Formats: sequence, structure tokens, C-alpha cells
Amino acid sequence: MNVRRRHISAVAATAVTALGSGTLSGCSGDIAAAAQTSKFDVVTSFYPMAFLAEQIGKSHVHVTSLTSPGQEPHDLEISPRQIARIEDSDAVLYLKNLQPSVDNAVAQSELKTKIDAASLTTLEEHGNEVGGHAAEHDTSENPEGSGKDPHIWLDPVKYAEVAGGVGAAFEKADPDHAADYRKNTAALVKKLDELNTRFKDGLANTRTKVFLTTHAAFGYLAERYGLTEEAVNGLDPESEPSAARVKDLEKMARADGVTTVFYETLVSDKTAKTVAQDAGLKTDVLDPLEGITDQSRGTDYFSVQEANLKALQTALGAK
Repeated sequence: MNVRRRHISAVAATAVTALGSGTLSGCSGDIAAAAQTSKFDVVTSFYPMAFLAEQIGKSHVHVTSLTSPGQEPHDLEISPRQIARIEDSDAVLYLKNLQPSVDNAVAQSELKTKIDAASLTTLEEHGNEVGGHAAEHDTSENPEGSGKDPHIWLDPVKYAEVAGGVGAAFEKADPDHAADYRKNTAALVKKLDELNTRFKDGLANTRTKVFLTTHAAFGYLAERYGLTEEAVNGLDPESEPSAARVKDLEKMARADGVTTVFYETLVSDKTAKTVAQDAGLKTDVLDPLEGITDQSRGTDYFSVQEANLKALQTALGAK
């Protein structure tokens, strides 16, 4: 869609200049490649946003992600080249409050179409205990690791709400292909509705409703399906749990019949193995879908979510 080079804002130009003359030629080629495509150019912040853009845009869009496969998105520090890429795109799709460096770059950009996925659904305040009987365990006014939870994509219902908003934004920004965006969005929402049904039916009858994770990423999923997530860490996967928290989790695991400590593919499993060993539990992967790598149990959002469902059914003793 960008058939000519857009004017780059002063912020982006300054950032590109900072790269130095030796790097600038490579950067310019990269930006030009994006600018000269005949498609609707969408820069996305990380995998769940890129997946939405690809599914809704199909052949009409050219999608790039600021977060590389295997990179922990919370740790992303955006580069001058990426700032320039945002400025030279047709749209940016991101999730506010997940990646501060992306938020800052988008806020300073002169780009017209800025799509914040967090504004397309409702974010809730979550700590490291969410859903079910978490309130019985949590007696503090400010739960450890609490804050606005950005992990909306792990709840198929919320992700479908976001998909609807993204589709509408694409229609407005690229009206020549509005009918296709509308059709593709409807197809994606239908698949997400079907995934929601599989989760709801598959987790309806289990021996226990409590699951233990190292990263508090699954709060929306827990609430959606009547489960309780007990997380070793809070919303930040790199945070260190207190000794008191680990001790409490061991007691909860015994009381609630927990069998497994879940960890994720993009973060070290050291904490999970330590807690599991001390409490006599198993470990397994529950993927927060922040990126797809060779270690992922699937090749896209849907296949990894199906693997997550199976892992939860096993750990919870689905009947």
C-alpha cells in the first residue's frame, strides 16, 4: 500500500541518525522494502498481535513483528530501526502496558492508524492468585505481583473481542479491502468460539480446579473456565518469588490436590523444578503463546492452545 516513502517524524529520524553512517544503508534498505510494498503494511508488537493481523489481513497485508521468535516480549527494547519501521508503516498493532519501549515509540509516532488491543476489551487487575477460591488465600490489600493483566489473548473469548476491533480498524484504514477483512474476521471469531467451547467442555469435569504456574499469565483463562491459577511469580515472568510465597504454594498444592508445576518455553524452568522438587510435584509446559519457536507444542495459536488444553486436562484430572 505504501507506494512512496512517507515522511519520517523527527523522533524516528533522530533515532536512525544515531545508528551512524555504517549502519544507515542497511536500515534504509529495510525501511524501503516495507515502504514499497503494495500491501497494507502492519507492524505488530509480538506474536499474538502478528497472528491476528495475518489471519484478518490474509493476502492484503504485509506483517512484521517487533519481537523476534524466541525473544521474551516483556524484555523487548525497541531499536532505532524498529522505530523507523513503525513510522513508515500503514498501521501498528500492539498491546499497551506489556512492552514499555513499544508504548513509548507508538506514543511519539505520527502514524495515523494505531491499534491498541488493550482498548478493544476489558483488562482486569490480577495478582498471582486468580479465579476460583483465590480470594480465600489472598488476604492482602495489594496481592503480590498484582496489576492490570495484559494476557488477554489466552482467553479465546477476549481474543475474539480484540479480533473484532482489529478487523474494524483494518476496514477503516484500508477500505478497498473492507469486505475481505470483514469476512476473515468473522471466520477467525468463529474458530475462537469453537476453541472456547472445547476448553469449556474439556475442563468442566476435573478432579481439581487448581493449577500452579511460574508466570501469572493464565488469569483470564482461569476465570473463564472456573479454575484457580496459583502463580509462583506475578505478571512479570522474570520476578523472583519470596520464600514465604514458595512455602504457601507447597501448602496449597497439598490441600488442593495439585500434581504439576507448569513452566513456559521462553523462560528458564529452574524455578518450576525447584518448587516441584520441594513439593513432590511433576513439571510440564503451559505455553503463554508469547512467541512460536521450535520448542513450541504447535505451529500457531490454535495448535498451541490445543496443547495447553491437553496439559491442563492431564494435570487437573479431567474425567
